[in-house]
Amino acid sequence: MPLYLSRSFPTHPSLSFIRNPTKTPALVPQSQLITLSRSISATMHRISRRSLSALLRHAAPYRSSAAPISHSASVVGETDTKVRWHSVLVGGKCNPAKSTTQINLKNGLYFGNRYESTAAASDATAAPPVEKYEYQAEVSRLMDLIVNSLYSNKEVFLRELVSNASDALDKLRFLSVTEPDLLKGGGELDIRIQTDTDNGIINITDSGIGMTREELVDCLGTIAQSGTSKFLKALKDTKDAGGDSNLIGQFGVGFYSAFLVADRVVVSTKSPKSDKQYVWQGEANASSYTIQEETDPEKILPRGTRLTLYLKRDDKGFAHPERIQKLVKNYSQFVSFPIYTWQEKGYTKEVEVDEDPAESKKDEQDNKTEKKKKTKTVVEKYWDWDLTNETQPIWLRNPKEVTTEDYNEFYKNTFNEYLDPLASSHFTTEGEVEFRSILYVPAVTPMGKDDMINPKTKNIRLYVKRVFISDDFDGELFPRYLSFIKGVVDSNDLPLNVSREILQESRIVRIMRKRLVRKAFDMILGISMSENREDYEKFWENFGKHLKLGCIEDRENHKRLAPLLRFFSSQSEDVMISLDEYVENMKPEQKDIYFIAADSVTSASNTPFLEKLLQKDLEVLYLVDPIDEVAITNLKSYKEKNFVDISKEDLNLGDKNEEKEKEIKQEFGQTCDWIKKRLGDKVASVQISNRLSTSPCVLVSGKFGWSANMERLMKAQTVGDTSSLEYMRGRRVFEINPEHPIIQNLNAASRVNPDDADAMRAIDLLYDAALVSSGFTPENPAELGGKIYEMMGLALSGKWSAPVAEVQEVQHQEAAPQHNSTEILEGEVVEPVQAGSQK
Repeated sequence: MPLYLSRSFPTHPSLSFIRNPTKTPALVPQSQLITLSRSISATMHRISRRSLSALLRHAAPYRSSAAPISHSASVVGETDTKVRWHSVLVGGKCNPAKSTTQINLKNGLYFGNRYESTAAASDATAAPPVEKYEYQAEVSRLMDLIVNSLYSNKEVFLRELVSNASDALDKLRFLSVTEPDLLKGGGELDIRIQTDTDNGIINITDSGIGMTREELVDCLGTIAQSGTSKFLKALKDTKDAGGDSNLIGQFGVGFYSAFLVADRVVVSTKSPKSDKQYVWQGEANASSYTIQEETDPEKILPRGTRLTLYLKRDDKGFAHPERIQKLVKNYSQFVSFPIYTWQEKGYTKEVEVDEDPAESKKDEQDNKTEKKKKTKTVVEKYWDWDLTNETQPIWLRNPKEVTTEDYNEFYKNTFNEYLDPLASSHFTTEGEVEFRSILYVPAVTPMGKDDMINPKTKNIRLYVKRVFISDDFDGELFPRYLSFIKGVVDSNDLPLNVSREILQESRIVRIMRKRLVRKAFDMILGISMSENREDYEKFWENFGKHLKLGCIEDRENHKRLAPLLRFFSSQSEDVMISLDEYVENMKPEQKDIYFIAADSVTSASNTPFLEKLLQKDLEVLYLVDPIDEVAITNLKSYKEKNFVDISKEDLNLGDKNEEKEKEIKQEFGQTCDWIKKRLGDKVASVQISNRLSTSPCVLVSGKFGWSANMERLMKAQTVGDTSSLEYMRGRRVFEINPEHPIIQNLNAASRVNPDDADAMRAIDLLYDAALVSSGFTPENPAELGGKIYEMMGLALSGKWSAPVAEVQEVQHQEAAPQHNSTEILEGEVVEPVQAGSQK
């Protein structure tokens, strides 16, 4: 009786000849054989002889369904040392429905059921068998996913189908090199698109390689089966792939994009390798298709493929000839084969006009005048093929053969511009990543658009083998601050997704981005170095903010961005200068680049922070644009020269005199403490200033806090976080000028009468004045106004009029009668008389 071991029975090297009878058993110790024999005997005696005979009698019906037990493809990852054997001699419940493995022993019986041995407990650590199954897919549901989820824009159906037609023409051209007979009788290599507006039908015909019946089943009957991909693989295997690099579709789903707009698609194709023409028909959301031989003589093609799309009710607008022409020009303008569309045309001609009977009768009566026939001009309409893709891709030409006028014309036609670009760059990148590109710098910014906010500017048109893919990739190929750059990029190996609508993040994209950015900087640098200074002034006026944004967002390109920046300065308030020009004008002992941020050039030039620097003839940059201070702060340095804000504390002008400073501190130290005590928490400290010459005091910002300009900008933010103002405002330092008369008077007051009310009011007013002159916003403008009015009243009192007491006395004197101490005698008039006379 043959021995049947369970797969759960412990295996032993000495039993290998049972699994493989051809293998010679190895010698084992006698003690192990005795132990094994006892175990088998105990198992065999658990069933009776009658049960054994019944089991053998009922084994026959399972022979036909039993499968040989072996290391089949359905058992993955098992080794000989871990195989579990099954015994049919062990009692227990059996479930044929769950039986997945049957027994096959050489010269043994076949059993369809599976019986576990009680010895399985001794092999509990053995891994269960891994079963392998094939994926099942509902074809109609898969088609629905491909059509409605893969593509987001219905317009791309024409791009995909034209690309397939172009591939068919490319394959024919490639194969005709070795088989010239393939081109016989097929006409020119072209693509023709004809529409039926009334019935909503589009016909796309190419004179390419066509397909045989087997290729129809293989390519159109298998979803995601790419004939282009197989063709390229065959070329690669024969080491001839370099001769055909223009094939476009390699995903195998481009054809199904036809169901985006069509309910039914009919493909009629004729291959030069076959004498018969076949017709493939399929419907949207259907799980089957039909193939039949073409028998209509009127529909026979000499060679190639004709696609007929029966459009959906909502998509019949695609059947208009003008729309088809527009789509071809947008997506397939630069396909290497001519694309013809069926268009309505017209020409003018002169036709006779029927005369009015009354006028003709009058002419007949007047025989003297010569009769002339009346005509009018009419437009005669007709339909004919129109070449749609006339423009050639100039990026494929040698840059030495392309003129500036050609570049400008291509720029205007492609991007609908009316002005010539400021600069252009035509280059080819080879090596690890190969692509061709033409980049342009526009002359002006687009009207009504802010490219800095919206990075999707559609300024970069991405092509793959001359087929337009999308213009939404500028965010991946260019950083936001260079979004104003316009151009085309054509690559053969971009990592696009299946729908070719998403540029996947990859190392290739990062390399392309780096090279495109580098070329853009070279182009802008060329404008800045041009002899015509007005060109860069125009560029800076339009796109200067973009480059400043780059200083914030792109630290890797700081060295390329910094030479392109332009600012006003204390020595050039009318014309902007570059950082290179500033460095050239620096004093020999100057170690830093000084700047001041303000809201205008006028404010910057009148700030008290400039006083000492102007005396020393040190140039200071004026940062008058809101983004300037943030950009310069992110740059940190230029040519090993640090940027220093002169409105912040610890300003070092390189003229320190420690002995003099020590004397001044001893003299004014008490005054500083006295002023600090009065101001309290308004300032962090009161110090002696080294930046003032004519102003009595100034309020400077902390070294690590916001400047006055930045504080003003942050307060003005619409969606700013007001809770961070107190934290980011930083400390304020009140600096005094010891040489100013006001400070010297206060110094005397601090020693003579530190509690004098007038002195206290003077300190408060001095702080408020410094707050305003330093660029800060006073917290209580009304209070500041009251203090100014009070001081003005004291200053102007009695300046143009007598004191009040004197005015009142004068008024009283004018009202009372006046008595003089000297009496005035009236004169008497005496008339003269004659002598001797009496009066």
